[in-house]
Amino acid sequence: MSGHGTTAGDDPLQTAVWRLRSRGCWSDAAALLEPRAAADAAFAVHRAALLTERCLYTEAGWDEAEDALRTAEALARSDDERGAAACERGYLAYASTLLGVRDRADEARAALGRAAALIGPEGRGRPLLDFRRGLLAENLADAPHAALAAYRRAHAGATAHGDQLLLSFTWRHLAGLSLRDGEPAEARHGFSESLRIREELGYLVGTAPALAALADVSDEPEATRLRGEAVRLFRLLGGVPTWLAALASAET
Repeated sequence: MSGHGTTAGDDPLQTAVWRLRSRGCWSDAAALLEPRAAADAAFAVHRAALLTERCLYTEAGWDEAEDALRTAEALARSDDERGAAACERGYLAYASTLLGVRDRADEARAALGRAAALIGPEGRGRPLLDFRRGLLAENLADAPHAALAAYRRAHAGATAHGDQLLLSFTWRHLAGLSLRDGEPAEARHGFSESLRIREELGYLVGTAPALAALADVSDEPEATRLRGEAVRLFRLLGGVPTWLAALASAET
């Protein structure tokens, strides 16, 4: 669901959902999808994905995301639908583990493995799946080489499918690995590209983290300016993502 609503050819419903999502209004976006999500697996998966993203950015709403995901799983009939639901199952379990809500690492690995068996190598959902497998490798398994390979596959797939939003994520995480490997110039390029795409798409809720990441590899006074912009946007959006709260406190 990564790029739904971000291109001119998307239908009005997807565009409206995207505008709400991009401003951190996940509940309102999910409500727009609810009538269709009750009977259509694709819409049910999209709704579950929105509510899972809310969990990751706000550290709240886990039960509602779980309920939406169970609905999506029950409606899924084709391999693509079951694979998409499994991909969301893995991501919700990953988020729970990453944020310390509950250790569901084994569930995350199993679900993403199941998704890989259902979504074909050329499937439209494959780049997002590859990206999420990279997240598990990097953040739960501490396997940066495996993460790098997965992010590169996701980056190539997102490019092929024209998924600009996913590209903003792959640029960001490839940049993070470059920084880890002591390559600040490569990291700066990747973080800059991620920020550029998010600003062009109007992905406001993801712009503050992109500003903060770029600030970490920038020289003064640019770093201070970028952090200030990140904090202003964080406060404008009501304190999301929650994991930028420490930066906001430091800038007070």
